[in-house]
Amino acid sequence: MAIKFQYNKTSLNELNKQLKVRLRTLPTLKNKESALRLEVKRAKKRSDDLLELLSSKLKEYDYLAGLWNEFEPGLISVKDVVLETVKFAGVKTPELKEVIYEVKEFDLFRKPLWYTDGVKILKDLAQIGIESEIYTEKARLLDFSRKKTTQKVNLYEKVQIPGYQEAIRKIKRYMEDEENLSKASQKIVKTRHQQEEEEEL
Repeated sequence: MAIKFQYNKTSLNELNKQLKVRLRTLPTLKNKESALRLEVKRAKKRSDDLLELLSSKLKEYDYLAGLWNEFEPGLISVKDVVLETVKFAGVKTPELKEVIYEVKEFDLFRKPLWYTDGVKILKDLAQIGIESEIYTEKARLLDFSRKKTTQKVNLYEKVQIPGYQEAIRKIKRYMEDEENLSKASQKIVKTRHQQEEEEEL
């Protein structure tokens, strides 16, 4: 990205301002990037841990496999998932507040005793699965923001800051050359005047 500038003091002052802004912002962006990177890892790990937990719980209930055939399909369903929006480093992410279940009424006297336990088990399994999905989404949102922040850090570090520094250097050199030429021409004019005065005498 070529930085547009003119060879004058106004342009030099504007470039200096822009450079200072970027130099001041860069450490904050780097901190944000590393914080986001760490939080992405945490969210992914939490999601993986929950999936592992879900898998182990399903294995734990393998012995009930025969009983699930007696379980009434559609007895329990997820009615709503209540989410909260939590900001992390300026990024809005979802957080699970609660899962609302709809449990159809059943006759405790006609159904097996384990039905209430079955409902509780299904609630627990659904809760773990939903929470895992939310952490996966949280990791995705944070990672997207981290990538954008990394791009901005690279833009500042590798393109804009060196570009502004180079432009400032060019303007300063140009202004110094102008000043030197001006002084040199003043000397020449002064020398000529002195020679003319001497010739008149």
